[in-house]
Amino acid sequence: MGGRVPRYTSYPTANRFTPAVGPSTVRSWLGALDPDLPLSLYVHVPFCKKLCLYCGCNTQIVSRHRPIGAFVADLIAEIGAAAAALPARMHVRHVHFGGGTPTALAPREFTAIMRRLRHCFEIAPDAEIAIEIDPRTLTGDMVAALADAGVTRASLGVQDFDPDVQRAVGRVQPFAMTADTVADLRGAGIAQVSFDLIYGLPRQTVATVERTVDLASSLHPDRVALFGYAHVPWMKPQQKALERFGLPDIEQRWAMARAAEARLTEHGYVHVGMDHFARPADRLALAAARGGLHRNFQGYTTDDCPVLLGFGPSAISALPQGYAQSHADTDQWRAAVGRGELPVARGIALDGDDRLRRAAIERLMCDMRVDLGAICRSFGVDPEAEFADEFDQGTQGNAE
Repeated sequence: MGGRVPRYTSYPTANRFTPAVGPSTVRSWLGALDPDLPLSLYVHVPFCKKLCLYCGCNTQIVSRHRPIGAFVADLIAEIGAAAAALPARMHVRHVHFGGGTPTALAPREFTAIMRRLRHCFEIAPDAEIAIEIDPRTLTGDMVAALADAGVTRASLGVQDFDPDVQRAVGRVQPFAMTADTVADLRGAGIAQVSFDLIYGLPRQTVATVERTVDLASSLHPDRVALFGYAHVPWMKPQQKALERFGLPDIEQRWAMARAAEARLTEHGYVHVGMDHFARPADRLALAAARGGLHRNFQGYTTDDCPVLLGFGPSAISALPQGYAQSHADTDQWRAAVGRGELPVARGIALDGDDRLRRAAIERLMCDMRVDLGAICRSFGVDPEAEFADEFDQGTQGNAE
């Protein structure tokens, strides 16, 4: 059988979220949590200083710093409001700053946010604190602030090192700039470095992708995320500008992906899940080898915390009771925070069937296989009855 299949970042997927889950619902969910449960925190910073034409993230371009400063004050208020709804000052094992460009923050602002998080939560001494970085705008003062705040992992946006590709997509970032950033981070004690690469961009070929992988590998990142470019100009209008250069077709994209995978393997990386690679001794590779890999909204992770709290516009929280997403529009998010509300726009409550299927999907995406019988037994259900429709469809597909 062949055909298109869904690519999940959550189950149920975000297009099933509705306003039926709002601030009061989430406040009750937070208050009902077991105070001994460990947490993960995600902070979304929705600002960039430059526009990348391929970008599909929730972000806005700012030429002045004032909007970022105003955002930080509201973010600190949101963190306090969520913490106040919890039954206790709860323990945190993972913190991730995403965006946008989190390092668009001023060093003092990042320090203030981390101070607020440490005040509201008990962040474990060995917690992973990760941040996404744009090397084009990173300063020495920010590197020092990251190190002082206890950041343990930096994820660098690279995408592609070919100058023609960089010019086409509006992200000119010479190899030397990325190399200097890696050296600065490691020199400050932030030893764990990850790279994001993209295939399927205009002007890319198998040869240019292989060259990018070679250059990236020469800097010895611990992890590499290899993403396929998602062309959705009806959602992100700036992507329309890429069409004038021509986009690789499905066969070309497949060839790029396979070539990059082969090259990364040659350089000693282990394939993790669908689109991540890691050094064999990295915790991500070790988790995958023992069947302990997980996947959340940031990608593959070793994070097994049952609660993820998201802060900032568009951030999604995952709780035992369900999912909740904040307003994506920054003005709407700020208005809700200003009213003293949790800025929840929509979400979905989970039932037993949702939880079972979510568990099965996660194992399939992490292990490339799934023991449906074992998962169903852990939920106390019969796999033949639970997946009868799917089994019938599979039988019909094979018959055809």
